[in-house]
Amino acid sequence: MEANMAAADGVRHVFPNAEIVQVPVSDGGEGFLCAYHAAIGGKIIETPVRDPLMRRISAQYLLQGETAVIEMAQASGLTLLTEEERNPMVATSYGTGQLVADAVRHGAKHVIIGLGGSATSDAGTGMLRALIDSFAPKGSWNDIEALRDIRFTIASDVKNPLCGKNGAAHVFAPQKGATPEMVNRLEERAMKFAEVSAKHFGYDRSSMEGAGAAGGLGYAFLEYLNAECQSGIQLLLGAINFSELVKDANLIITGEGAADRQTLMGKLPMGILEHAAGIPVALIAGRIKDKEKLKEAGFTQVECINPPTLPLSEAMQKEVALHNIEQTCANLLNK
Repeated sequence: MEANMAAADGVRHVFPNAEIVQVPVSDGGEGFLCAYHAAIGGKIIETPVRDPLMRRISAQYLLQGETAVIEMAQASGLTLLTEEERNPMVATSYGTGQLVADAVRHGAKHVIIGLGGSATSDAGTGMLRALIDSFAPKGSWNDIEALRDIRFTIASDVKNPLCGKNGAAHVFAPQKGATPEMVNRLEERAMKFAEVSAKHFGYDRSSMEGAGAAGGLGYAFLEYLNAECQSGIQLLLGAINFSELVKDANLIITGEGAADRQTLMGKLPMGILEHAAGIPVALIAGRIKDKEKLKEAGFTQVECINPPTLPLSEAMQKEVALHNIEQTCANLLNK
């Protein structure tokens, strides 16, 4: 929302009387809760949970009628840990399970979970343990009745399976602090869990798109809770009726931290581009690679907000970033 306001200020430098519609968006990671709250309203509920290292913290989720929206990063996110604390061998998704349990206790019948920004690679075992502890503390998964009529939707733009060279451990664990040895152990752990689970249920969803999201948390929701997997950005854009919001626009400005060829693989800006209905879309980012490929995909302008000589540590400072967003948006409209 702050980035939106900075961009709007930049537009007003050039066109003071412009009509500007600000739409906070997220593809499932940090900001998912805020974006959904802006889109559908509802009540923000705060509850005590455990962080990835099982320390007590407070986290939030959204409740609108019988729909709950959970941002897993609130309880199990990488931003909750210092760089030295990152260790996917021990980081747990337990806190996310606590958020789900609290939402169900508050009457949620449909639970939407944004999978992004995770510190974990536990294939969702921590989340499942929290649900057992909440609803069947002296029993097992089969003893849980409270979740039988609850519908789950996981919001993720990650299409990776749980295991293999494109799976959760090999692709995502290194950025969460895993060494090559840890990656192999995490892979073995996930494969064993999927094998045992498949024998129990008689089906195996470890290869489904989204199973590798959030360190395999996607798999746990798919296998154990029959979740439906949807693109995070598509889900949100549908909820806010984005196409109707922008139908009279002259320009759409969107952005992300780093834009490159991975952006073209269904990430947030591509969702915006696909819903633009022919309206020009400008893409801004803190770092740009593969600029020509991005323009070939349909973005009319692709601009880096940071001067080439600006050190990363300075670029990451909030006030600097907001100023650079504002300046870049003004420059876009002066071209």
